[in-house]
Amino acid sequence: MALALAERSGGVIVNADSAQVYRDLPILSAVPTNSERARAEHRLYGELDGALPCSASDWAALAKREIADVHAGGRLPILVGGTGLYLRTLLDGIAPIPTIEPHIREELRAASTEDNYARLQTVDPQGAVRLNPGDSTRIARALEVVVSTGKPLAAWQQQRQGGIGEQIELKPLILLPPRDWLYARCDERFARMLELGAIEEVKALLTRNLDPKLPVMRAIGVREIAAYLRGETSLEEAIAAGQQATRNYAKRQYTWFAHQPPEGWPRLRDIPDERALELLGVSA
Repeated sequence: MALALAERSGGVIVNADSAQVYRDLPILSAVPTNSERARAEHRLYGELDGALPCSASDWAALAKREIADVHAGGRLPILVGGTGLYLRTLLDGIAPIPTIEPHIREELRAASTEDNYARLQTVDPQGAVRLNPGDSTRIARALEVVVSTGKPLAAWQQQRQGGIGEQIELKPLILLPPRDWLYARCDERFARMLELGAIEEVKALLTRNLDPKLPVMRAIGVREIAAYLRGETSLEEAIAAGQQATRNYAKRQYTWFAHQPPEGWPRLRDIPDERALELLGVSA
């Protein structure tokens, strides 16, 4: 759909996917193929080395640069991707949270998730209620903010700055196709990735001995394929596990995009095809 829109409008496709921003996993993150890139200009795909973590604010700064450049050329930027936090940060801005004191971050990242959650329940009970007790990353983040700044994360998030939502004319479209169709495509895609070389891709990534906490190391499929490469699972088990992880993530994305964006954003619940461009005011 993005390609069809870009061809009709002369637009530029800008990546809004947290895995596709890295150059290490072009197959496993399903970056656009050479033939797709030949149909339209693409930006922010394979932009960063996996050793450099890219936060939502980092991506938003890159995206604002590209959007401004595309606009300066009199063309249409078309953002495509399923990383909701990236899009929200770009449009609504980010909370002006001061830099966390390093010793506090190190202390909390070294503690257990259970201990951090119990502590968060004491210093920010409302924040704790909103989090899954097993979500180590978000628990540590919420706790480090309130310990370092004296204010809960939610209080900072009410002061968002730097968003471009009010400066642009936005035409959003959320794709929520039938779940059985979506999950079948998840399974087919993961199997196809292995045929195209995803195993060799992960093998090359592992030789870099990167921090396992980096986003690129937590990309869907890396853990499952790494287990196969270590001889811990069979190839069939790795494929099944990767397919399940993909479906689980798609389910979470589906739920997020169904409920989090503004109600006025159109939701397409049919199988997407070029006719859906009519929702964006573009004739097929």
